[in-house]
Amino acid sequence: MASRAWQQAVVEEGDVGITQVTHTQPGKARFDDVYDRPDPRGYYRELGEIGYELPGNAQPVFAAILAERRERAAKQRPVVTDLCCSYGVNAALINHDLGMDDLFEHYADPGLDRCTTEELLAADARFFAERRHQDPVTVVGVDIAAKAVSYAVDAGLLHHGDIANLEEQMPGLALRRAVADTDLVTVTGGVGYITEKTFERVLDAVETRPKPWVVAFALRWVDYERVAEVLAAHGLATERVEGELFRQRRFRDDAEREYTLGELCERGVDPTGVEDQGYFYANLFVSRPPEEVRARPVAEILARAR
Repeated sequence: MASRAWQQAVVEEGDVGITQVTHTQPGKARFDDVYDRPDPRGYYRELGEIGYELPGNAQPVFAAILAERRERAAKQRPVVTDLCCSYGVNAALINHDLGMDDLFEHYADPGLDRCTTEELLAADARFFAERRHQDPVTVVGVDIAAKAVSYAVDAGLLHHGDIANLEEQMPGLALRRAVADTDLVTVTGGVGYITEKTFERVLDAVETRPKPWVVAFALRWVDYERVAEVLAAHGLATERVEGELFRQRRFRDDAEREYTLGELCERGVDPTGVEDQGYFYANLFVSRPPEEVRARPVAEILARAR
């Protein structure tokens, strides 16, 4: 990550301009046809074609924050709860010597076309095991996509995977146990499909005190204030990192582009030089206890990500 001038802006409780985020985003392309197949070949191939890169852009940020959590909590194996985990993309990048390009190249291999899902799973288990860091963190994944989550567990990417729609239901006993010791909650681009309801139900299930840090990448046309308010109720202050935007992917078509530009205009967000160039961009939000905000600026922590 190149050198940057990191700045911060705290999202205060009581800010105006709150917009309700819906679970389904009309106008945003859906990838239901590849999001929950028995294996991730179609997922990576289709998303690779439209330049999906947000997890890779988030990778050094997560690494910097996990290094900070290890030092401050004196905990060698932090627990990460990854929301909207799909096939364990974030887990693959957090715990392995891999980047997004490596994953795209791996799954684009024509030789994989001849594999059954069972054969691919066995090959993937070896692929990730050979590249796993010596000090991996524990990753709990949550998603509504049953096949994707199951694959990520069987491939060794997730220590626990839970198929749950936390927008509509409370966490089950197994998920509550899995997230009880969470140190960090992550999400890359899922905000909008999930709302403050999911964050609240996860934090309610966490037993550690203080509550875990929350690191979320939210597209610029999605309002994050309701989430920030819920996190504030759980004792977490939310900082929006300014001076840097994180590219997610290209627009799939003109309809998606025009819809997004319209939403940004309604929210008073200028897309000039950003979304009008044909890509989604995300803001980075970091939430943590106020005393930790005062103890060390987020800019110092993220300097490790350069």
